[in-house]
Amino acid sequence: MPRLRTPTLTIKKCPQCGEDVEIFSSDAEVQCYKCGLTVFNDTNLCVQWCAHAKECWGPELYERLKKDDNEQVEKAH
Repeated sequence: MPRLRTPTLTIKKCPQCGEDVEIFSSDAEVQCYKCGLTVFNDTNLCVQWCAHAKECWGPELYERLKKDDNEQVEKAH
């Protein structure tokens, strides 16, 4: 049986307005409370290298994150 982790809370600055945004490790993205910008969780990059990412995130969210991350890499090139 996979070992589940307790989500951790991180406070990030919204890149658009500078407001503090609370994001849990289990969140892929959250909306800034002040301006509404979607703020992404940088730890999601683990879907690209962690053998247990699919178990941690669940199959549906894992596939979405993997797809989103691949699209961001393609846009950067």
